[in-house]
Amino acid sequence: MTAGLGAVLNTGALKRGESVAVIGCGGVGTAAIAGAQLGGATTIIAVDIDDDKLERARQQGATHTVNSAKVDPIEAIRELTGGFGADLVIDAVGIAPTFKQAFEARDLAGRVVLVGVPEPGTTWDIPLDEVFGRGGSIKSAWYGDTLPSRDFPEFVDQYLLGRLDLDGFVSERIKLEDVNDAFETMKTGRVLRSVVEL
Repeated sequence: MTAGLGAVLNTGALKRGESVAVIGCGGVGTAAIAGAQLGGATTIIAVDIDDDKLERARQQGATHTVNSAKVDPIEAIRELTGGFGADLVIDAVGIAPTFKQAFEARDLAGRVVLVGVPEPGTTWDIPLDEVFGRGGSIKSAWYGDTLPSRDFPEFVDQYLLGRLDLDGFVSERIKLEDVNDAFETMKTGRVLRSVVEL
């Protein structure tokens, strides 16, 4: 949760009124969507290959959804941002194809934040002049650059004020003896968070 929120609010340094695209709408990506809404983004684009995940992203604040199995996500993001690309693009997947999409879907001088954890040895090839010519920045977010002493009290306050729907991230409540089954369910991507009730 904090990785996604922090990727937008801390690492991505979202400014009110900017546009945000999030590629990958599992738990971290959906938290990034919530962070974009909390931070005052006006256009929030959720990108995934699963329509159920896109619907959950919409419930957390996405203004637009793009199923990248059906349409080109780069073109869709550009179209939804007046042809420019998003000010901030979050890659919550962490594979070379989605990182390339994030890089190409951002506005000139926009920011790309990699919060999805890549497999060791993952590479991405791009001409260096293209990086130079597009300006902006490329950053990685280690747990969203979250400082618990600074950020947790703020997240709690925003929850208590009704601005951050933490309850919406609880997909299921389980008993301690069901933890192993919950790990298997987690691998399918069908849940955002499982909460153990004693």
